Amino acid sequence: MHHSKRRRALMSMAALTPLCAMPAARAQAGWPDRPISIIVPSAAGGAADFTGRSFAQALSRALNGAAVTVDNRAGAGGIVGTVAARNAAPDGHGFLISTNSTHAANAFLYLKPGYDPQKEFEPVGLFGKFGTVLIVPAGSPHRSLPLLIEAARKAPGKLTFGYYSSSSQVPSELLKARAKIDVVGASYKNITQIITDLIGGQLDFAFLDMLSAAPALQNQSLRPIAVSAPGREPSLPEVPTVADTLPGYAVQGWIGLHAPAGTPRAIIERVNQVIAQAMADPAIRAAFEARGMQVATLSPEALRAFVIEDTARWKEWVTLAGIKPQ
Repeated sequence: MHHSKRRRALMSMAALTPLCAMPAARAQAGWPDRPISIIVPSAAGGAADFTGRSFAQALSRALNGAAVTVDNRAGAGGIVGTVAARNAAPDGHGFLISTNSTHAANAFLYLKPGYDPQKEFEPVGLFGKFGTVLIVPAGSPHRSLPLLIEAARKAPGKLTFGYYSSSSQVPSELLKARAKIDVVGASYKNITQIITDLIGGQLDFAFLDMLSAAPALQNQSLRPIAVSAPGREPSLPEVPTVADTLPGYAVQGWIGLHAPAGTPRAIIERVNQVIAQAMADPAIRAAFEARGMQVATLSPEALRAFVIEDTARWKEWVTLAGIKPQ
């Protein structure tokens, strides 16, 4: 963006700020009266963390500098953080960065997730959708998905992939099932360790979310060979989809915001408004798109319907991948 355009965009946003702040008083008298906490149910460095920190800044600005903190609560595929958010007081001071794991896939990946994503949470808004990218080390001989599949068939049980949660295991397991190959999965605690081992050649491949993979792809220490979404990723237009090789294959994720059930409706509507305004900001939008996010915002009602539809999709994907709930 040219400096003059960037300056105009920033000036227009600055001009909006007082207007943006006005409805906060109508949202709930005295809200917020203490720091707002946004729980990120994963470790620092991933897509959910980037989203949480970006939105915390936007929400603070929209609420006249109110304190907004980010609380990383990693563990059990997002369950630890999600349960903590569910237990927060429903007064508009606690929110959860929700994902396809926390609000769709976990219902089929865990026997007892410990929470009901529909009944115990209020949908607030959607930030966007993202595919995962199939990555190999930069020097790997598996320079395309057909070559990777061919190598796996020649040496059953030799190729390894990494995953850091049950839902992140789904794309690889679905690839195994669809391509009829024998490859071995290795469980990791976080995405950063997978990237390190991919670069070091200890792993042959992994599916990683676009936001987390972006830095390693930009410095070319890792090579993208396919994307899991139904269509090509705007940030990687030259990279084919898995479906180009295995028709019908598709796995796509999303990141949104939920609040504990019972959170006042006026506050939810106000925060949804801030999401829409933030994701319309050219600078914020560009930062997300550069990391592979397809920005898409929804009303609370539309997000509720979307999550119900996505839950059905993840049920199918987990079943096809043959993953047994833990």
